[in-house]
Amino acid sequence: MSNNEQRGKDALKKLESELNSRDRKEKRQPITVAALAAVVIAAVGGGIYYAVTYNSDEEVVAEESAQETTPAEETDPLAGYEPLATQRAEALPATVECTYNDAGEAARDVGMPGTENISTEGTVTVNLDTTAGPIGMELDRTVAPCTVNAIEYLVDQEYFNDTVCHRLTTGEGLKVLQCGDPSGTGSGGPGFEFANEYPTDEAEDTNTPVIYERGTIAMANAGPDTNGSQFFLNYGDGGLPPQYTYFGKIDDEGLSTLDSVAEAGVNAAESQMGPQDGPPAEEVRITSATVAS
Repeated sequence: MSNNEQRGKDALKKLESELNSRDRKEKRQPITVAALAAVVIAAVGGGIYYAVTYNSDEEVVAEESAQETTPAEETDPLAGYEPLATQRAEALPATVECTYNDAGEAARDVGMPGTENISTEGTVTVNLDTTAGPIGMELDRTVAPCTVNAIEYLVDQEYFNDTVCHRLTTGEGLKVLQCGDPSGTGSGGPGFEFANEYPTDEAEDTNTPVIYERGTIAMANAGPDTNGSQFFLNYGDGGLPPQYTYFGKIDDEGLSTLDSVAEAGVNAAESQMGPQDGPPAEEVRITSATVAS
């Protein structure tokens, strides 16, 4: 056998081995339901943590990739996942201390929230007046006191006023409207970041997705403990790993507003993530955010 013939056979054998290895790897690849895109927040947001972002800095919700499915899972991407409980298994003490760390240049600099004697009791009502309609949010201190403290502070500082909700997902695995970035790019934040709270701090398994149900609110992030100001509003059930801090619920009027936004769909011409993940077709701008007295 000539040297050229042997090299050719060796190359074919190597290629066959690589293809077989790739096939085995793809069959083992876990699902990352929904995206943060076409559903990681391709991310966030929207791989599930497993996330692929619009850019390397974006706070996202995860997206979905592929795995082998049963017939039931082919029609229901959330089959087999458990709904996220909206209460802690163990109550927190009456007050906690929070830590907020510097995190680069702020999209809108309003300083940092207080950190001591932060209440873990009761709820805070925040009303978003938007160009699409009102969205009321009931923030729950009992599950995520440091998150609620930060959002309440940002609302009081008018941080969210005149900002767009830059991302809408409409896939079967993730249905969210993502807001909270004054730059409107998905990469902006308040200049500080803080740790994940519930459910991450109680989860034994932070990789297996759970269902963030319709009406829940959670923080978008760019990885563990990088929460800032971006949050996502679930107008439908979505499957994500428990790595996104749950901190409240949307009222019925707000869900009606979100349904109208979703019905109009995604602006596909400006989407980098496909027809089910991108800017809303009809701009959603938060004209003002206020804490109810």
